[in-house]
Amino acid sequence: MLKILYVASEAVPFIKTGGLADVAFSLPKALKNMDVDIRVIVPKYKEIKDEFKDKMEHITSFQVPLSWRRQYAGVDYLEYEGVPFYFIDNEDYFKRDGIYGHYDDGERFSYFCKAVIESMEKIGFIPDIIHCNDWHTGIIPLLLKDHYKKYGKYNHIKTIFTIHNLKYQGVFPKEMLEDVLGLGMEYYDEDGLEFYGGINFMKGGIKYSDLVTTVSETYSNEIKDPFFGERLDGLLRYREDDLYGIVNGIDYEIYNPNNDENIFEKYDFNSIEKKEENKIRLQEQLNLPVRKDVPIISMVCRLANMKGLDLVLHVLEELLCEDVQLVILGTGQEEYEYKLKEFEYRYPKKLSANILFNEELAHKMYAASDMFLMPSLFEPCGLGQLIALRYGTIPMVRETGGLNDTIKSFREDTKEGNGFSFTNYNAHDMLYTIRRALKFYENKEVWGKIVENAMNQEYSWNNSANKYKELYYKI
Repeated sequence: MLKILYVASEAVPFIKTGGLADVAFSLPKALKNMDVDIRVIVPKYKEIKDEFKDKMEHITSFQVPLSWRRQYAGVDYLEYEGVPFYFIDNEDYFKRDGIYGHYDDGERFSYFCKAVIESMEKIGFIPDIIHCNDWHTGIIPLLLKDHYKKYGKYNHIKTIFTIHNLKYQGVFPKEMLEDVLGLGMEYYDEDGLEFYGGINFMKGGIKYSDLVTTVSETYSNEIKDPFFGERLDGLLRYREDDLYGIVNGIDYEIYNPNNDENIFEKYDFNSIEKKEENKIRLQEQLNLPVRKDVPIISMVCRLANMKGLDLVLHVLEELLCEDVQLVILGTGQEEYEYKLKEFEYRYPKKLSANILFNEELAHKMYAASDMFLMPSLFEPCGLGQLIALRYGTIPMVRETGGLNDTIKSFREDTKEGNGFSFTNYNAHDMLYTIRRALKFYENKEVWGKIVENAMNQEYSWNNSANKYKELYYKI
């Protein structure tokens, strides 16, 4: 049986800041059902709930060499829904508020990468492939090559590196090469880790892994272009023969309107009229006028430039002049939070801006909304549009990254399509697309067909997991 060690900086249900956490649970779960011996390893953060920590079993402890330092590492174990999870424990590095954004993140995740490799023999699991994810694990392929493959038991190990978002790269001072990683300065080179005067962990993952994947086919092509390539497009073009795009899926057990305990009224396509009850109850909860006839447009996202908030704010006044209700959930850049709350104050019967992260409210919004707005500047994959499809909430997206791969604009002549889309990053193109969707919403027969198309889409992890399994055997 193929043995995979899946390494990530976060994983549902233990710790989550973004879509990586969902993938780090759902993909291994799907692969376990395909006779792959896959195990996940993450840091043991302070913010993991006690209900999980209390169930963990301590497996082993050892010392991790970080150049001239030696640091303690404990390994705890917990199986969750059939997926084996290991947790690297070091309180100096991980017993903190917040999991990213610390002054020593370079050292923290250098330690994590080394601890992962050092732990393999001690936990009795030497894999065929180490599957690394994003910059936090990007140095593993190089460490394996430079430090560990000289020992015969690791010679066979291959590495795959998945880019979830190229924007976040892990760039640190060059001194870390020798002082923390224990690597020679020969790697401080444009063909190595050097990156504009520092060292780049994301670059290391792309450069030294056997295969590189990213989370949609369109994004795998976009990142070879300077606009999307975040100054790594040259390296990605160099490795294009080893670069694959596999769109993410969603967990169809977690996101299922027919058995979702978070929503007001369960439903499926055959009982789609119950979606109306979810709308009414959400309007009541958010103090919006209770009107079953008004279309609700929702956004569940990080309030950041990449999510298209500039477009939304540019035409928000015009949008709120339409007969709609707009419901937004998320946190992020202060300027966006402030402006959305200002608009909410001016349009209390039209806009509900919920500046927080609340998983239960997110589910309620997916179930209650008629349309889901995702006008991203760039979007490696995106999960929001996939969840919206599952709940019969029609996505309105910009044609970029995974949005382009998963949402096909409705065609009136053929009745094909599961949403609405626009090409240019332009606020009025977006507004035109929203108005087009609102026009179809008025025709209940046509709208019902669009909802049917959406809910008939298959974006569970099964298809994507099969593609990963094929790649594992390829190398």
